[in-house]
Amino acid sequence: MDEYERIKIGISACLIGHEVRYDGGHKRDAYITNTLGQYFDFMPLCPEVGVGLGVPRPTMHLVRMGTDIHAVDIKDASIDHTERLAGYIDKVTAQLAQVCGYILKKNSPSCGMERVKVYNLSRSNLPPERDGTGIFAQTLRQRFPLLPVEEEGRLCDPVLRENFIGRVFVYHRWRGLEATGLTPASLVDFHADHKYILMAHDQEQARELGQMVAQVGKVENFQQLADAYIQLLMQSLAKRVSRGQHANVLQHLMGYLKAHLDAGDRQELLATIHQYRQGYVPLIVPITLLKHHFRRHPQPYVERQYYLTPHPGELMLRNQL
Repeated sequence: MDEYERIKIGISACLIGHEVRYDGGHKRDAYITNTLGQYFDFMPLCPEVGVGLGVPRPTMHLVRMGTDIHAVDIKDASIDHTERLAGYIDKVTAQLAQVCGYILKKNSPSCGMERVKVYNLSRSNLPPERDGTGIFAQTLRQRFPLLPVEEEGRLCDPVLRENFIGRVFVYHRWRGLEATGLTPASLVDFHADHKYILMAHDQEQARELGQMVAQVGKVENFQQLADAYIQLLMQSLAKRVSRGQHANVLQHLMGYLKAHLDAGDRQELLATIHQYRQGYVPLIVPITLLKHHFRRHPQPYVERQYYLTPHPGELMLRNQL
C-alpha cells in the first residue's frame, strides 16, 4: 500500500463508538472506522455532550417556531438547547481549524446535515417535515464554508462517497500549500495538477478558475484572488460527476496518446470508455487501461494529474462508480 499522509477530519463521536448518545449508546460505523480509519485521524466531537448535557439524557427534536427552528426537549418545549448548540462552535473553533473534512450523524437534531425531522408545535396533528438541518451542523457549515462535510448515511452512495473523500484530499493539499506559503507560482501549479478533476465536475467553472489563475501576475491583491479561487473550486467539487462527464475527461486524456496508439489499441480504449459511459463497467476499468498506456508512453503533464489517482487506490472508490 502506498504511503499517504494521514488526514485529520472531524466526526460525530458516536460514529466511532463513543457512547455519547441520548440513550447511552453509540452508532459505530464499521466502514468509517475500519476503512477510512486507515487514512484519516478522527477528531470526535459531540455537541450535545459538549454543551453539558448528560449521558443518558432526555431526547430533543427540532421544532418550527414562526420562521425559526429550535432544538427543544421532546417532553418540555420550554427547555430550548438552540443557543447552546449553535454556540458550541465557538468552543471548538481552534480544533476545527485543523481538520480537512467532517462526517456528521444523520437525522440528529444537532448534527444532521439535511432532511432532519422538524415538528410544528402549532400543528401537532401533522407529521413532521423532513426539511431541517441540525443546529451544530448548520453553524459548522456557516463558519467553515470551504470544509468538505458529509453525513454517514449518504456515504452509502458510491458517488457521494467518492465525491466527499476526493474533496477531503483536494482540500488537504490546499491547506498544505497554505502552510508552506501560497505563491502565484504554487497556485498555478496547483491548478494545473487538478485541471481534469475540475473539468469532470464542471467545465464552465473549470474555465472560470483557469481565467482567475491567469491573472495571478497581474492583480494587486493576490490573497484576495486565492481566496476567491478556493471558494469557487470547493463549490465546483461539491457537484456530482456523471458517467458522461467522466467519459469526456477520459477522451481528453486519450488525446495525449493519439500519436502512440495503433488502431487496435485506440479502438480498445474507445470501446472501454464507451462501456463505462453505458454503465457496463466501473470507472476503474478505463482508468486502469489509460494508466497502462501512459506507463508505456509517459506524458509529463498527464503524470501530474490527480484525476488519475485522486485518493488511495486501496479505498476502491472508483470500483463502484
